[in-house]
Amino acid sequence: MTQPFEGLAIGGKRLPSADGRTTAVYEPATGDVLAQVAQATAADVDQAVRMAHERFSTGAWKQMRSRERGQLLQRIANKIREKAELLAQIESRNGGKPISAARGEIGAVANTFEYYAGAVNKFHGQTIPGNANGTVMTFREPLGVCALIVPWNFPLVIAGWKIAPALAMGNTVVIKPASVTPLSALALADLVLEAGLPEGVLNVVTGSGSVAGSALVTHPLVRKISFTGSTEIGVGVMKQAAEGIKRVSLELGGKSANIVFADANLDVCIESSLFSVYDNAGQDCCSRSRILVERSIMDEFVERFVNRTRTMKVGNPADEQTEMGPLITPQQRESVLNYIHIGDSEGAKRLCGGEVPTSGDLARGNYLTPAVYVNVTSGMRIMQEEIFGPMVCIMPFDSEAEAVQFANDTPYGLSGSLWTRDIGRALRVARAVETGMLSINSSSSVHIEAPFGGVKHSGLGREQGMTALEHYSEYKSVFIAND
Repeated sequence: MTQPFEGLAIGGKRLPSADGRTTAVYEPATGDVLAQVAQATAADVDQAVRMAHERFSTGAWKQMRSRERGQLLQRIANKIREKAELLAQIESRNGGKPISAARGEIGAVANTFEYYAGAVNKFHGQTIPGNANGTVMTFREPLGVCALIVPWNFPLVIAGWKIAPALAMGNTVVIKPASVTPLSALALADLVLEAGLPEGVLNVVTGSGSVAGSALVTHPLVRKISFTGSTEIGVGVMKQAAEGIKRVSLELGGKSANIVFADANLDVCIESSLFSVYDNAGQDCCSRSRILVERSIMDEFVERFVNRTRTMKVGNPADEQTEMGPLITPQQRESVLNYIHIGDSEGAKRLCGGEVPTSGDLARGNYLTPAVYVNVTSGMRIMQEEIFGPMVCIMPFDSEAEAVQFANDTPYGLSGSLWTRDIGRALRVARAVETGMLSINSSSSVHIEAPFGGVKHSGLGREQGMTALEHYSEYKSVFIAND
């Protein structure tokens, strides 16, 4: 059976690549081909960037007032809500997400566009008193063409985090979605045109990072790069961007700690902690994959956590009852299985999971049962390296100082959680843990109103909140003499 063809989205048109090449996009739950998608060449990326640059430099987009841009972003938000079920089905099938989770993510995308629709005319410059005989004013100017490189774990959510503030500030964008999950970005490209966005303001190039991604990062007309992905690739992006002195935001890897003190409400903590590591099959940079538990409650916590893990419904994403779907690709599952082997060989004790289903419908997809390890030490590879799969390590601590020490004993610093009813302890530990975000008595990392990003090897710059608008604009100072 012939699969649908999805072309590049450039200048309001769907186009084949310059050399006609395509690549198959698969459904993680079944291994079936969903579509054939154009593979962008460097020439295609050049066409997309030049189109975006032209729309930035001339035409209706450059002349549009901030209030009008806000109204347009609101229309996009409305259109996303109108098409929510279609987009959720695309995200579920292409990303292997349980349909209930996919629906929640599409709602979050609409909320993001709505937030920046309201923020457009509330982010501005100042008048500044100066010593000179005159007035100093500052303006917030758009940067130009923004290259937005989106990962495969939350394709449309993270695309929205980047697109909405970039457009709000008056930039134009070229998006490169991950090669394995391009379908929702292409659907969004069609949708924004329906909402009235001028052609060429938003363009999508699909293809490999080594070809399309590299061409985008190094293009001389690109002024800003926003990249979400692995720390290793982020380092390469930063090196390439340095030659063009491009502004860069990087949201990279994580190995977040989940610190549980003896006074925690375990009824809430265990359920929340479970999904903080197994949501999206553990393929989340904010995954709390290191659980640090005060020794006096270690046995109780482990018993309850393992019992709940064993009851998780791993299954078809289309099933409304499914709690965890497949991993994104067979290669990603093999990577996680390699860490299962490493954990076993390092001497850690696996209490459950880490198995590949070999019968029934699950045997067709990239499924793996969620794994729990104990008898771990902070220096083990499974405690130091980002695994990006359904695997968690639980380790005891004896004091507040030791909990902080263990939490900080990693090159990453993206997110984390802290469970205690002692507000003084909560504030002390929250300030001491080296991370960009930390939730107290919660596992939530994402709040559209607040900055999202990490420290150390987890990246630089921030997404979300009003802070994101700073990364898509530049100050201009203007002095007006009184004479």
